Amino acid sequence: MVSTSTANISRGLAKQPVREPTPQEKSLLFTAGQLLLRDCMGKRGFEYVPIKENPVSEAREFRYVLTDLTWAQKHGYGSDIQRELTKIRKTDPNQLYFRSLPAKRRAVALTAVNGSNPLNVTAKAPDGVVLRRSAEGCQSEVYRTLYGNLEEWFQATVTDDALAELRYGRVTADPRFSKAIKPWATCMRAAGHPYASPTHLRTALRPSQRPLPRKEEIGLAVDEVRCAVNSGFAQTTRALDRHYAQKLRQEYHSAVDTRRRLQLAALERARSIVDIGAAKS
Repeated sequence: MVSTSTANISRGLAKQPVREPTPQEKSLLFTAGQLLLRDCMGKRGFEYVPIKENPVSEAREFRYVLTDLTWAQKHGYGSDIQRELTKIRKTDPNQLYFRSLPAKRRAVALTAVNGSNPLNVTAKAPDGVVLRRSAEGCQSEVYRTLYGNLEEWFQATVTDDALAELRYGRVTADPRFSKAIKPWATCMRAAGHPYASPTHLRTALRPSQRPLPRKEEIGLAVDEVRCAVNSGFAQTTRALDRHYAQKLRQEYHSAVDTRRRLQLAALERARSIVDIGAAKS
């Protein structure tokens, strides 16, 4: 007979969230997926060159406000990184290869990657929008090979990927966020930058193809970081982001745990795929 204490422990363990894969484990899964995609496309008569997960390692996103002084002093608002990413996209061997194909072959290549109709694998996003994909095609084959259950993986991924935008919306709608912007804006005005919010500042910046002069861009970015820290806005956004991340994690725990469980279960397969890929090189 199972004791009450043992049963309580079991229930407690069952409720423990599944751990998130480490960055290294996520990179392993990404690399394995790229190798599987290369091999699948090769079997269908097309070339595919595995791409890097992070082609520019210093690329970063600051959703609410710039907070990293060292990064801002080096990159400003990242116009240098955007130029590098644009260059990489223009020289992407897969895009160059795809564009070199005759029109009919391009259509066949797209079907090889994405599959054909019917789009019979569906997933509902948190906002109610239904996304669909084909069960055929190399990308679906990659997911199936790595994660086993395509339908389960697709639904969990659609839900989990949507949480970042949901979190951003909840943070920026919080009255504490609006209140914290005011001292930041006061600090920026004192530094000669009359912007009501970081969003207002981003909107006012020149397009990436015509960025501010380098010195001016870095100076503005550095002032934004200093005002974010000195006004307390950076601390407020971090606290709110953690708060809503935890709430959404609890609200959508089933999808988040499913994705993590499938990722962790795929690690051994991914290592084997990468080891075989390295042996082929």
